[in-house]
Amino acid sequence: MRVLTQASHIQISPIPDSTATEMEQADTELSPATPSRRAAAFGVHIFTALGAGVALLAQVEAVREHWSAMFMWLGVALIIDAVDGPIARRLDVVRLQPNWSGDILDLVVDFVTYVFVPAYAITASHLLLPVAAPFLGIGIAVSGALYFADRRMKSDDNHFRGFPGLWNIAAFYLFLLKWPPALSSIAIAILIVATFLPFWVLHPVRVERLRWLTLALMAVWAVLTLYTVVQDFKVELTVTVVLCLIAVYVFASDAAFRLLRSLKS
Repeated sequence: MRVLTQASHIQISPIPDSTATEMEQADTELSPATPSRRAAAFGVHIFTALGAGVALLAQVEAVREHWSAMFMWLGVALIIDAVDGPIARRLDVVRLQPNWSGDILDLVVDFVTYVFVPAYAITASHLLLPVAAPFLGIGIAVSGALYFADRRMKSDDNHFRGFPGLWNIAAFYLFLLKWPPALSSIAIAILIVATFLPFWVLHPVRVERLRWLTLALMAVWAVLTLYTVVQDFKVELTVTVVLCLIAVYVFASDAAFRLLRSLKS
């Protein structure tokens, strides 16, 4: 009875005309779900799934030990992953194709291209200690699978938590630097452990802080990476140094900014 008495004193006022107008405008701004628009939206899912097919081609080249060709295909997969999101948002894929999860599809393809194929390449490359290579390969696959299932993998400001499972990039630097097998094995083991450590790595595109600098460095990195792969990793020392410095910026810049803030406070 007390609840009913309180409810009886609640005044119900009509929705202001301005609010109704805004809602009507929002509805009219939505594109009609025509068959052609639905088909275009589903085409984005096909485009994303194409990354899995590209991963298969990369795997074939890896089995043949055609490493440069493998990295070329992984680069194509990276481009697909970079552009499918903006296209999906542009075509309103979530609304027009609600039965298909672009997020899950993206994670499946990313696991294959970012983790599984590179894990095989790292294991079979003869760049690690023979006794350690299969165990480290398993560690890459298992830690990568766990990372992609971690709901804490990204912060509110678009930083990755821990080593972000970029094993395609780790494999690239492994082939570029060609350290002694013992040192390479230690480096891979450290990255596996770093997958679960609470530090932050910036997203090369989505982090707003110094985005102009990050995007410029990513453009330089893309050009030098393509040059390195075309040259079958036989490049000048200057190219190697620049690529390593850019990697340090991506992985350590957030820690540097946090340290500076702590010193100022």
